[in-house]
Amino acid sequence: MVTAGTYRKAHWLSDPARLDYFLDLLFACAGEFGWELQAWAALSNHYHFMATPSGDPASLRKLLSKLHTLSAREFNLRDRTPGRKVWFQFFDTHVTFPESYFARLKYVHGNPAHHGVVLRAENYPWCSAHWFARTADAAFRKTVEGFKTDRINVLDPFKSMPVQTEGSGVKSPQTKAVSSHRTPNSASPNAAGHTPPADS
Repeated sequence: MVTAGTYRKAHWLSDPARLDYFLDLLFACAGEFGWELQAWAALSNHYHFMATPSGDPASLRKLLSKLHTLSAREFNLRDRTPGRKVWFQFFDTHVTFPESYFARLKYVHGNPAHHGVVLRAENYPWCSAHWFARTADAAFRKTVEGFKTDRINVLDPFKSMPVQTEGSGVKSPQTKAVSSHRTPNSASPNAAGHTPPADS
């Protein structure tokens, strides 16, 4: 599981266009470096994802380096702030126990609701909850949803903002997101055959 936050927890990803760009870039980098995504959530000042490698687990650092470098460059270009520090640091956890793994899957899928950005994570276009609910088999979905997340140790000290939209200013937590739900080409809703991956 990977968690990363913006520098000083600034809300650089607070509009749909930036979130769309960031997720597309995450999906592209995951595909390039051979990581199969299993859960993801991008919010205004941080993101989480869970993934398994098809090759060398050490490629994760290359994935994150490219993701952060290209996204920082793009956001600074849009804001006309060349050289501004966008990302602060990231944390990755190698999950091996099934209980911990399934609880973290549930946590990442539901992260937007956890932060109060939406009432139901399935209504937030920039996380995997809608994709998981639509594509995972029913038995596995029930297994994941049955796990509690209050006892897992996830570094998530962020206060995220609702997504700003044109016309209305801010999308309230009660509003159903209307943007299209984005999914990667390479992703596994059933979490590698219902067992924890070798690295995530």
